[in-house]
Amino acid sequence: MSKVVLERLSLLRKFLADKSLSAYITFSTDPHSGEYVPAHWESRKWISGFTGSAGTVVVTADAAGLWTDSRYFLQAEEQLAGTGIWLFKERVEGTPTIAAWLGEVLAEGAKVGIDGYATPLYLAESLKSELCDYGIELALCDDPYGSIWHDRPEMPSGSPYLLPLEFTGEDILCKIDRIRKTMDDGGTDFIVISSLDEIAWALNMRGNDVHCNPLFLSYLLVSREEAVLYIDSMKLTDEAGEYLQISGIRVREYSDIAKDLTALHGMKVQMSSQVNVALYEAASSSNEVIVKASPVVEMKSVKNEVEMTGFRNAMIRDGVAMVKFLKWLGENVGTGKLTELNIDEKLYEFRASQKYFKGISFDTIAGYNEHGAIVHYEATEETSSDLKEEGLLLLDSGAHYLDGTTDITRTISLGALTDEQCVDYTLVLKGFIQLAMAEFPHGTCGTQLDVLARQFMWKYGVNYGHGTGHGVGHFLNVHEGPHQIRMNNVPAILLPGMTVTNEPGIYRAGRYGIRTENTMLVVPSRETEFGRFYKFEQLTLCPIDMRPVIMDMLSEEERLWIDGYHSKVVELLSPYLPEDEAQWLRKAVGQTV
Repeated sequence: MSKVVLERLSLLRKFLADKSLSAYITFSTDPHSGEYVPAHWESRKWISGFTGSAGTVVVTADAAGLWTDSRYFLQAEEQLAGTGIWLFKERVEGTPTIAAWLGEVLAEGAKVGIDGYATPLYLAESLKSELCDYGIELALCDDPYGSIWHDRPEMPSGSPYLLPLEFTGEDILCKIDRIRKTMDDGGTDFIVISSLDEIAWALNMRGNDVHCNPLFLSYLLVSREEAVLYIDSMKLTDEAGEYLQISGIRVREYSDIAKDLTALHGMKVQMSSQVNVALYEAASSSNEVIVKASPVVEMKSVKNEVEMTGFRNAMIRDGVAMVKFLKWLGENVGTGKLTELNIDEKLYEFRASQKYFKGISFDTIAGYNEHGAIVHYEATEETSSDLKEEGLLLLDSGAHYLDGTTDITRTISLGALTDEQCVDYTLVLKGFIQLAMAEFPHGTCGTQLDVLARQFMWKYGVNYGHGTGHGVGHFLNVHEGPHQIRMNNVPAILLPGMTVTNEPGIYRAGRYGIRTENTMLVVPSRETEFGRFYKFEQLTLCPIDMRPVIMDMLSEEERLWIDGYHSKVVELLSPYLPEDEAQWLRKAVGQTV
């Protein structure tokens, strides 16, 4: 692979010379700033050979670097070997920013190119300002991959479909009216919505254009008089076309949006900082552009009663699939036939048999022993390990159902463990339980709760580099904002109806990884003279492996919590399990069979 990457870098460097550019920056983004991008826009993956979901590649005439976060340090080191691309570890002391590095290797007056359609505004503005300090210009240019990537995949062409009211709980007209109400409040004439999950939510439609995400390529332009969906019209079925027409949604071709924004004059146009630079330039040519978060972000993050009920039902079906899988795993781990790949296939099989199943919500992470330490590990034919009756298996997986999306991690003991593994496992579980038990006042953000999950491991000098929790979409993206639970400040407050994960972990490079994760729902707790308080309802229903736990390290409160959680799991899942599986479940949680 390294030879192939070197050849591709040579092609990009020729493009730089032809365009009089000193460097080119390739982000991991598409025109919609999605976390998962269609294969057509996987340019960073193509040019570097690094397959992680997050990272930025910078190429100059004689050097290249990849910036990525701690989830991918181990993976990136392996995949970049022999390519000549340096790994720069983000948020690690001593790592220069992209601008600082370019300031060192380029002369003043240099031009650095980016593709305006594949670069979000907030990144471009920040980078432009930083490069200016070094006398370097950031320039919009043609997409080089349109000419150097000869077998580039076509743009996705899946047809969107309708998500019925029985699953959404709110019709399209109500949602568009809610968006328009925010325009009245803000005095804007148009809102450009470019994030695909926001469009899917607003229109009560889903699609198949993005891997692991039920989305379709489009833009949505909303004014006080009309709403326009920009989409390849050939993708629309008769049913979808009729639905949009009845709902008052006009259809224009996907490629027309920049032209239409340029044609506006003297308007106030609202855009998110996530919008791509090309659309921002088009709108700002003769209009006032207001850069402000899309109102849809918070609207869809607060689930209505139908969506919350859907989540609960989806979690029961997903829990049933997980119990079937865990029972099967325990019965077969000693056969010598299990691998990281074929257990992934078996888990998919159990989920696919459940009602309303629509696919996985992200690529399954099945990391045995040392592979568990690679936070976003994905097994391949070349790397897949055989499972033995010893050590730990970290299994992070999820599914889409028509009524909800799941995200769950369990670390499973396959046999003999070391004392260190048991201590680490218990530290992770203690933090997980403390966050799960949290009760907090209105106005609290996830950053204020993050320490609950880390407090015990900090006392052992241990930490993890990823966030502790993220929102989960309703049959949408498995990662959803605006709220998060993490160390760095994310000010969005937690509100009733929001889903959020709880996933602390410990990772020992080259040895093992441990993570436990539930998806939770923020619900009202009580109201006192000090205001409204909220707590978490556990949506995920699946036993937690107690075999590695050092019980003396758990407090009485923590033991009571885990017993209560397991009782809920047994109560809600047992009616959907045959008797042998129900008995296995009761035994797994320590109840008398």
